[in-house]
Amino acid sequence: MVRKILVFLLLASALVSAVPAFAKGGRAGAIGTVYVSSQGLYYDTFVSAQSLPMQGRFQKLEMGVTEFGPGDPGYLGGRWWIDSNGNDVQDEGDTFLLCPLLGPGRTTK
Repeated sequence: MVRKILVFLLLASALVSAVPAFAKGGRAGAIGTVYVSSQGLYYDTFVSAQSLPMQGRFQKLEMGVTEFGPGDPGYLGGRWWIDSNGNDVQDEGDTFLLCPLLGPGRTTK
């Protein structure tokens, strides 16, 4: 139970903005942003499934930053892997979630 709370807090700190996204020009209801480094863009997002089984492909998300976004080969539609146990390997100790990126991207958070 404590581990789940810690994972949730890690996820929340990576995704939740201090000011609601709609107040800064984003859409109402979005709870955070993800920065796509290859595009130099921020995307609004929300957590639609906090805990997915470790089946299929997942894209790494570190502190709200990822390499590929919408339109990029390698973007997996918001299927994220967070290295919760710090071993840099996708395994049972990590967090797997669904958090789609909502376009259009923008250059400011």
